[in-house]
Amino acid sequence: MLVLSFLYTAMQQVLDNLSDLPNSMGAGDLDLIFLRGLMESPIVRSLAKAHERLEETKLEAVRDNNLELVQEILKDITHIAQQDSTAAELARILQEPHFQSLLETHDSVASKSYETPPPSPVLDPMFNNQPVPPDAVRMVGIRKTAGEHLGVTFRVERGELVIARILHGGMIDQQGLLHVGDIIKEVNGQEVGSDPRALQEVLKNASGSVVLKILPSYQEPHPPRQAHFDYDPVTDNLIPCKEAGLKFVAGDLLQIVNQDDPNWWQACHVEGGSAGLIPSQLLEEKRKAFVKRDLEVTPTSEFDRHELLIYEEVARMPPFRRKTLVLIGAQGVGRRSIKNKLIMSDQSQYGTTIPYTSRRPKEHEKTGQVYSFVTRSDMERDIKAGRYLEHGEYEGNLYGTKIDSIHEVVESGKMCILDVNPQAVKVLRTAEFVPYVVFIEAPDFETLRAMNKAALESGIATKQLTDADLKRTVDESCRIQRGYGHYFDLCLVNDNMERTFQQLQVALQKLYNESQWVPVSWVY
Repeated sequence: MLVLSFLYTAMQQVLDNLSDLPNSMGAGDLDLIFLRGLMESPIVRSLAKAHERLEETKLEAVRDNNLELVQEILKDITHIAQQDSTAAELARILQEPHFQSLLETHDSVASKSYETPPPSPVLDPMFNNQPVPPDAVRMVGIRKTAGEHLGVTFRVERGELVIARILHGGMIDQQGLLHVGDIIKEVNGQEVGSDPRALQEVLKNASGSVVLKILPSYQEPHPPRQAHFDYDPVTDNLIPCKEAGLKFVAGDLLQIVNQDDPNWWQACHVEGGSAGLIPSQLLEEKRKAFVKRDLEVTPTSEFDRHELLIYEEVARMPPFRRKTLVLIGAQGVGRRSIKNKLIMSDQSQYGTTIPYTSRRPKEHEKTGQVYSFVTRSDMERDIKAGRYLEHGEYEGNLYGTKIDSIHEVVESGKMCILDVNPQAVKVLRTAEFVPYVVFIEAPDFETLRAMNKAALESGIATKQLTDADLKRTVDESCRIQRGYGHYFDLCLVNDNMERTFQQLQVALQKLYNESQWVPVSWVY
């Protein structure tokens, strides 16, 4: 806990210093973005102001021995009480058990130091029979009518009755006073024992004010998750109650509210709405393990065959620029033209890598302009050492994109634009590269044919594509989307080059103005 009375001022100075830092994407850039977003949060700033106010006037008890003072007063008025009714009334009040308990509690609180929080209760089995520390216990009051259900279930854990599940939208969930994992010690002053059914019956029949003595669990909430598949409970034959299911599509953000059931979680959409049942990670993995893969999506490596993304934990970040822009698409769909057009639109903001090759340079070719020329032995050694993002061989010569060349563009303060094979996205999708992945989707066959014809007539293209070429592009685009769609941040159908380019520019500008949901692994 900070004890500085100028906390708010210090926070403002830190923010000013963060603003003065260079905009280049350094190794700790995400940490700085996260810190800036946290310190600019209205809630955090309000807490800092409240902390300063509390530090300005520190409240202290006048004395912590009031029981002794009361005993002295009683001695002084004993002889007066026999003759004066007012003194007798005062003596009676001072000797009341409730008043004595109040003073005892006051003295106990006043004599303690609260600079550090009390230790968490120990739940090790060997301590089960030890008395619970008074500071760890909470009293929770609720009001209900007889027969009204609370929307909570219990389980026995180490001889204690523990809250196993809280139904989203029920009375307990709406009040927010109890949490999964809390231990129930007493109900209206009576110990609860270790029978969940008996406790449910007591709570069901109770009416009016019900006071629970609990030992809190202090569990952290589940982080939001992004779904990477479509789900409709109406078509699910395994769900126990179709009406209780929650429908969602790939890309939706879900807030998990309960994970106690190994097969069915309770969740709601992050933007709001009622909760429902969704298949758990384990259940969906089992289900997909028994479904044949699309035969058209051929796994290219062991990495592909073992990759199965169901739900992904995400964190909300303030606006920031990604390190890389990754364009994915079928051959002939126009992603390279879009890349070049974007770089030419602002060369101070966008850049790209120079590919490496083992072929000999042609006359007038210089290394570092169109290609970086290296020997085949050097390139094979670096490929074996994992220094290439991707590589291939054409007419007996090696070509590839070196990972260091990506870092060089990023360190120069530019967003590095890459048009790579879909398999490379799994390598790039880390905190090291922080990619914004855009899928350039092929339009339908007839539109693609018309675009090729228009490009030939205007002189933009020189090669007329056959119907087989066009069909191959459309089919490949569909295969890529089915196999790698869960990695895409944005999908654009390129049925008009200028319109697609403008849509991409708008999307990139939003990264500077709107909060972003990114994988938790990028932040923590």
